[in-house]
Amino acid sequence: MYFKQFFDEKLAQYAYIIGCQQNGEALVIDPMRDVETYIEAAAKENLKIVAAVDTHIHADYISGLRELAERGVKVYASDEGDKYWKYEWLTNSNYNYQLLKDGDIFKIGNIKFKAWHTPGHTPEHLSYFVTDGAAADEPLGIATGDFVFVGDVGRPDLLESAAGQIGNMTPSARRLFGTVEQFKKVPEYLQIWPGHGAGSACGKSLGAVPESTVGYELRFNKSIRAASSEDEFVKFILDGQPEPPMYFARMKRDNKKGPAVLGSIPNPKHLSVDELSVIVDKKDSVIIDTRTKEEFSTNHISGSLLSTLNKQFNTVVGSLVEEDQEIYLVVEKSRVNEAVVDLIRIGLDHIKGFITPEDLAAYTTSGGKVSTMPGYKFAKVKALEGNSEYAVLDVRKASEFELGAVPGALNIAHTRLHARRNDIPAGKKLIVHCQAGGRSAVAGAYLKRAGYEVVFIDDNFENYVIEPAVTV
Repeated sequence: MYFKQFFDEKLAQYAYIIGCQQNGEALVIDPMRDVETYIEAAAKENLKIVAAVDTHIHADYISGLRELAERGVKVYASDEGDKYWKYEWLTNSNYNYQLLKDGDIFKIGNIKFKAWHTPGHTPEHLSYFVTDGAAADEPLGIATGDFVFVGDVGRPDLLESAAGQIGNMTPSARRLFGTVEQFKKVPEYLQIWPGHGAGSACGKSLGAVPESTVGYELRFNKSIRAASSEDEFVKFILDGQPEPPMYFARMKRDNKKGPAVLGSIPNPKHLSVDELSVIVDKKDSVIIDTRTKEEFSTNHISGSLLSTLNKQFNTVVGSLVEEDQEIYLVVEKSRVNEAVVDLIRIGLDHIKGFITPEDLAAYTTSGGKVSTMPGYKFAKVKALEGNSEYAVLDVRKASEFELGAVPGALNIAHTRLHARRNDIPAGKKLIVHCQAGGRSAVAGAYLKRAGYEVVFIDDNFENYVIEPAVTV
């Protein structure tokens, strides 16, 4: 049996190729949208991708299932869950597909895959027992998707906190408890191949180790160990979950109803300074500056957004940019493809052009529309306290805010600013801060684009005298 794990560090996502070397066929589990990655990797091992399967309707990225179906690959997907949790794009298509229920089995050469309904993270979630038929008649591992991670389990609150299905959080947690109870009965020697690793927003304490075993998780996974009773588990698993990025709701929708067929990776045009001058004034487009906050603060195109090309790039852009907006990038030429792939993985396909930092310098010299966003220390907050012209906006997570905050501050996580833009006080100058300056820089750029006058705090929050937060 051939086995290969793929990891995207920005979305902390794992995908897998499992293949039968005897007949040269392979399957990919939880593929991302840029499917050539898997096709090429399989070809290097003299394998052909003939099938693909998702563990569930994903919330944090666009699945590659449809891209592979377009290429004639047979796709497998869950038929569990109620009528609201079906792969609508698949059931209304002429693709080669098979829907799976709990206990259903399919094969790729000598490799056997058995579906196991594991609801809780989502109602339709399936995990897959994998048996290497050439070596054994019992499974050696489980592809657990977003059910069991290394050190955690999939959060059950996303249907409510991200998809807006009010009242689903606690019932989902109780369903997850039942699934965890079934997990306790699984042989401890089985390997665990999770759908995410450390850094994913699909859990709160995922480990960075890429694989585990059932036995190890039973002993050391805090969420599983909390399942001493249903009520204790529900309390533990719902406590302290961070706010999910609001674009998760769009990913759920697209993966359910059908993502657009990509076909090939977009190839944005390298713009001239004159072409950029026209773009700056377009109302239906957005410029994303991928440089550091220090570079952005010193000089940037007026109205541009800041999203440094690091591990937070997908999350920031996905949270602040609409899916139908035309996107232009300020990015190093050597990293254009990296940025484009990151964006198409979260369904932002309209990437029309880019300029380099060198082009930005030329644009500035030619008299282009540029701006600055100087950073201030927390002493500035103290100096402006009590001034009615200003409002303090804290863009940290709610869990951070609860530990201490500037009195009277409004708390909106930076990934929720666009979704909650109507909650931002109009007619006020905004003092924007986070824990250390990174998130407040992103928020400051967004708010400047929206027309606010911004005082950007680029400082560690520990330099402010922490006082108890007041929840209104």
